[in-house]
Amino acid sequence: MSYEALLEEYEARRAKALAGGGEEKYAKRKASGMWSARERVAYLLDEGSFIESGLFGSSGVYPEQADETQTDGKIAGFGRIDGRDVAVVVNDFTVKGASTSSTNGKKVGHMKRTATERGMPLVVVGESTGARLPDAMGSRGMGQLLGNDPTQFRRLRETPMAAAALGPAFGSSTWLMCLSDFAVMHKAATMAVSSPRLVSMALGEKVSADDLGGWRLHAEITGLVDQVVDREEEVFDAIRKYLSYMPGHHREAPPDAAIPAGSGDDMGKVFDILPESRTQVYDMKRVIKCVVDKDTMFELKPRFGRSAVTALARLGGKSVGIIANNPLHRGGALDADACRKIVDFIVMCDSFNVPLVILVDTPGFQIGTDAERAGAPGKIMNFMNAMTLVTVPHLSVIIRKSYGRAYVCMGGGRHSDDVAAWPTAEISFMSPEFATKIVHGVGVGEPGFEEAFAGIRQGSDVWGLAAVYAAQEVIRPEQTRDYLIRMLDVYKLRMTKGVGQHLMRSWPTSY
Repeated sequence: MSYEALLEEYEARRAKALAGGGEEKYAKRKASGMWSARERVAYLLDEGSFIESGLFGSSGVYPEQADETQTDGKIAGFGRIDGRDVAVVVNDFTVKGASTSSTNGKKVGHMKRTATERGMPLVVVGESTGARLPDAMGSRGMGQLLGNDPTQFRRLRETPMAAAALGPAFGSSTWLMCLSDFAVMHKAATMAVSSPRLVSMALGEKVSADDLGGWRLHAEITGLVDQVVDREEEVFDAIRKYLSYMPGHHREAPPDAAIPAGSGDDMGKVFDILPESRTQVYDMKRVIKCVVDKDTMFELKPRFGRSAVTALARLGGKSVGIIANNPLHRGGALDADACRKIVDFIVMCDSFNVPLVILVDTPGFQIGTDAERAGAPGKIMNFMNAMTLVTVPHLSVIIRKSYGRAYVCMGGGRHSDDVAAWPTAEISFMSPEFATKIVHGVGVGEPGFEEAFAGIRQGSDVWGLAAVYAAQEVIRPEQTRDYLIRMLDVYKLRMTKGVGQHLMRSWPTSY
C-alpha cells in the first residue's frame, strides 16, 4: 500500500472513531438536552490541551464488532485544567451504552495507573449500562473481563480523584463514584449496582430509577455523592472547582490563589450572627462565609449529616478544610451520618495536605435507639481515631457549646494544634440543664432550679478552660479570621514543604 493510501486509511479510521455512535444517536441526545462525550471533554479541559489515548480501540472479544465499537465506548486521555495536567475518562453512551469490556477496561486502568505514578488527578465521567453482554458471560468472559488488574479498585490517595454520574450510571460508573474523593451527580442520573430492568427481572421487584438510585437517595441517605447539580455544565464546573483546592499529588502542597477583594469585610458583623440566647439556633454557614476568603466556600455533602458542615475554602489565599457544627439542624448534635461525613472529609484533607479549621458549637452526640441502630458508637470511635491520625495543621475555635466526648472529636485538648475560644464558649461533660438535674435533682421549671443551674453553668465558662491552658487563646469574634490565617502560618509544615504523613491514605472511600 502506498504512503498516500496509508494516510487516507488513517484519516478514514480516525474520522470513524471520532464519529462515535453516529450522527443519529448524537442528534437524539442533543434533542434531549444531553451533551456528547466529546462535548464534555471539551468543556472540562483547557482549550486545545486534550491528547487522546486509545482512539482506535474497539471490541477485543468480537473483532467483527469493530465498526460499532468506536473507542470501545470510553474516551480517554490527558489534558489540563487551569494549566495543570489531569488524566480523563469520559464514557460515550452512544457506543454500546458505554458498557464495560476488556478493551475499555484497559483504557481506564491505564489512565488510573498513569495518574497515580506520574502525579496528576484522575477524572472519570460515568454514564453506562454496566458490564457488556454477552462479552462477560461464561467462564471465558469472566476470565477476560474481571480480576486481571488488582490495582483497579485500590486507592491509596496518591492523587485526587473526581467522578461524575450523568444519565444511567450503572456498574463501573457507580464503582468509580464510590472510589473517588469527590463525586458529583446530575439530577437526571441514576447511580446503582444494576438497572431497574435487571432488578425487576431478578427479584420481581418493580422499582423506579429514582427510588433505586436517584439523586435524593445518594445526597440525603447514603451520602455517596458530594454535590448534586441541575445542568451538565455545573457537573464540570464543580469538578474544576474541586480540583482547584487540591494539589496535583500527595507529595506537594495545594496551590495558592489570589485573595478576593472584600475578604474579611464582614468580620465586624460576625458576632451579630450568634443569638444572645444560648439555646437559640443559627446557621453556622453564615459564620463560615464571613471568616473565609470571599466566595470560596465549597460545601461537600450539604444534604447529608446536616448537623455538620464540611467545606473546602481558602483563608488568605490558601486551601483549608472547614469542619463545623451547625445548630440549625439537631441543635448541632452529631449523629452517625454527621460523624461519617466528617471522617470522610478529614481523611481526604489529610491525604492531600489541606489544613483543617474546626468551628465548634455542639451539645454532643445524638443519643437514643435511632442512634444506636445507626451504629453511632462505631462512627464515633472512627471519628476519635481519625482525629488522632491527622498530620496536617489543624486548629479549633470553640464558638459556643462543646460538651462531652464531642469536645474531643471536635478538636478539644491536644486533638488540635491550637485551640481558641470566643468569650461565649461553654465547655462541660454535658448540658448544664441535664447536669443540674443529675447533681441537684431539680429540673427546668422546678423550685431551686435557677440557682442550682447558675452554679453549674458558671463552672462551664471559657475562663476555666483558659486557666488550665486547654484553650491557648480567648479571642474576640471579629479577630477569628486574622487569628486563623496567622496560626495556620505558625503551624505550617515547613520541614516537609507542606506535606503531611498521610496516615489515613488507605481509609475506605465509602463505608
